[in-house]
Amino acid sequence: MNNIQFSREILVFHGRTAPETGFIAGYGALVQYYELNVPIPEKLALISKKNRNYNHPGWIVFGPKYKPADTLTGQLVFALKYEGVNLLFFKKLFDKLGQTKIVQLINAEYTGQYIRKIWFLYEWLMQEQLPIADLTFKNFVPLLDEDLQYASSTGINSSRHRIRNNLPGTVNFCPLINRSPKLENYIQENLSEKTTVIIQGVHKDILLRTSAFLLLKDSKASFNIEGETPSHTRASRWGSAIGQAGNKPLSVAELIRLQQIVIENSRFIALGLRTKGGFVGEHDRQTGEPIPEHISARWQDLEILLNGLIETSTLLEKSQFNPVLIASNIAFGFVFMHPFVDGNGRIHRYLIHHLLAIMKYTPQGIIFPVSAAILEKIDDYRKVLETYSRPLLEFIEWKKTPDNNVEVLNDTIDYYRYFDATSQAEFLFDCVDYTINRIIPQEVEYLQKYDTLKVWLDDRFEMPDKMVAMLIRFLEQNNGTLSKRAQEREFKDLTSEEIKKIEKQYKMIFEKE
Repeated sequence: MNNIQFSREILVFHGRTAPETGFIAGYGALVQYYELNVPIPEKLALISKKNRNYNHPGWIVFGPKYKPADTLTGQLVFALKYEGVNLLFFKKLFDKLGQTKIVQLINAEYTGQYIRKIWFLYEWLMQEQLPIADLTFKNFVPLLDEDLQYASSTGINSSRHRIRNNLPGTVNFCPLINRSPKLENYIQENLSEKTTVIIQGVHKDILLRTSAFLLLKDSKASFNIEGETPSHTRASRWGSAIGQAGNKPLSVAELIRLQQIVIENSRFIALGLRTKGGFVGEHDRQTGEPIPEHISARWQDLEILLNGLIETSTLLEKSQFNPVLIASNIAFGFVFMHPFVDGNGRIHRYLIHHLLAIMKYTPQGIIFPVSAAILEKIDDYRKVLETYSRPLLEFIEWKKTPDNNVEVLNDTIDYYRYFDATSQAEFLFDCVDYTINRIIPQEVEYLQKYDTLKVWLDDRFEMPDKMVAMLIRFLEQNNGTLSKRAQEREFKDLTSEEIKKIEKQYKMIFEKE
């Protein structure tokens, strides 16, 4: 069982070019050897022939002294020690090897901390107890190494294994996020506090108007991301729902309620949880056959997955887990499942608002227009969705249904409950950062300038508010100049001299640095 032929040198591994010739170690080596149906990890471990350790895109390179023993145990210990816990890998490995081999592996080094982690993971993931006596000594060790991965601060001790379970989730839904320099920098920057600093001293009326505008902006952006241009009424209705984010606890019923708000006309769309397959992609123009870019969770698994997602959300809300990391796990987990026929994308982005609000990450009365930031970064958004979806396509067996949908033929539930959410968390932090440093300050500044010009116009012309709004909008649309048409129609009562003064004042206020 333990002989893994691992002496082969590689330069290219599963289409990925290594920074130098070396030996694949840890998860990469085991996935290949056992032909496990799991995506290749985003970062692979490579043992170099040179005495140096470094990071390279897609790789972690170690010197020769780190080369693990050429055994299953040696590779597993290396993976846990240097790559962290990969729940999907362990679930598929346990399925492949079976109980007897795992018991042999554990009994060989019963008390070692990494073997105890494997023991715990087997019983937690497989939901069955192995014929091994409880461990009655040894200090408790955390399951996740917090130098490698973000863990729950409210871990539960397992006396049987002498392991502290600090997984940020439940057995039915537990994405993991690896620590990265980018995430660490964002967390230390404390973006939530930065928002409070930005809005300090801003007049209450400006803040209220900013909040109202951002709600509508976010609602429209969320539809635009889906390729839709909503009516003002529809956008306002969804904006009102976003404004109430964090007020109601998360539940399946609440998700269905939100879908009913999103879908204006349910005549051609079945509301509620899907009762058939689902995919994101195109249909062949000639045959109508599906061309999936993403295949949704099996509809038979949705109840388990959603209940797991909600339980994990509740668990993390009560812990000290970072709110943006929670939002990444829950919101992206939801959209990967795709539990509805339609409305998944907008509810996915609503969940970001919900979790940031319920964790008090956003100041009271202010909404982070995350959808607007996503729209600005739409190419990055698509890429971060694809980093999850594309690698899974080769492991999902499906057939075309008579209505040109997909029917999933194999067991896929684990792909939706155990995934690496690192790239999704980094992207969401980018959006939050863009919102705080660009979108909110720009809107506050705009309204302050608007009010300055309005006061100037009121003092000189006593214009009604509607006319002021129209005038400023026309000036914005024409680079600070009132068009000839507007001068002859809506503002025909203004003299040419007055128009010149207004244009000059507009440029002084709006175009100054």
